[in-house]
Parts: sequence; structure tokens; C-alpha cells
Amino acid sequence: MLLKRLDQVEYALAALLLATIVILVFSAALMRFFGHPLIWSVDMAQLLFIWLCMFGATRALRTKSHLGIDILVRYLPHKQRFWLELALSALILAFLAMLTVEGIRLTLLNLARRFGDSGISYGWVTAAVPAGCVMLAIALVVNMVRAWRRRSDGETLVYSRSDSEIAQAVEH
Repeated sequence: MLLKRLDQVEYALAALLLATIVILVFSAALMRFFGHPLIWSVDMAQLLFIWLCMFGATRALRTKSHLGIDILVRYLPHKQRFWLELALSALILAFLAMLTVEGIRLTLLNLARRFGDSGISYGWVTAAVPAGCVMLAIALVVNMVRAWRRRSDGETLVYSRSDSEIAQAVEH
């Protein structure tokens, strides 16, 4: 239930960010046409876009919607594919942990730097990296736990949707 609520909040935030970006870019174009450019709006749209990308990537990971090339692993038996996906997930978690640490360092270095003409700290831009990595790591761990709990069903994996997951996605 908590994960469903988190998914709804995440979706609402992403929709709000996208709507705000569209409004900012449209307003900037309109004001530029009338000779009164909104210089800060492009910077703000870029800032919101990086955060939107992080929310979108997390949602895609959680719902197993990322594009993937599975031509080699598709022919592996379920058990071997399951263990391969768990091993790859561990590597990805290590990479996300490294990016989180380095992203925090970069954010702290950029707190005093100003972002374009907006006047806000560039730290807000770079903070999307560690925040996004934490969100991705949480989504990945949730997928790993679900796959582990259902490992005996012969179809649930970490990254690939099972037939029942496809049917559930179609219903929503």
C-alpha cells in the first residue's frame, strides 16, 4: 500500500514538473515574441527537466518499463536468468551508491555557484543526481525483493515483466 501511494505521489510530481516546464517554455516564447524575454525561465525549465528525468527513470525502473536488449539472456533458463539479474542488480546498486556519494560532493561544491540568470544555487541542479540515484536504488531493491519472494513461480524477474505483470499493467 505504501509503495502504491509512493508511486502515485511520484507520478503527480512528475506530471506537475512536466506541466510547469511546458508553461515556462511557452511563456518564455510568448514573452520573447512581445519583446519582453523571461531570461530566467529557460534556466528554470532545465532545472526542472533534470528532476523530471530522475522521476521518470525511477518510475520506469519500478514498473520494469526501461528498454532492454535481451537477445542473449532471453534463451537462458529462468533460474540462470534470475541469478544473472540479481548479480547485475548488485553491480548497479554499487554504481548508484558511488554516484550518490560523488553527487553529494558535487552538490556541496556547487552550493555557492549561481545557476544562470535565475539566481538560485546550482546545487539544486546537481542535487538531482544523488536524489535520483537514491530513488533508483530504492526502486531496484524493491524489484529485487519482489523477484526473490516470487523466485519459485518460474517467471518473475528483476527487470523483465512476467505475464501476470503485463496483464496487471494493461488493466491500469
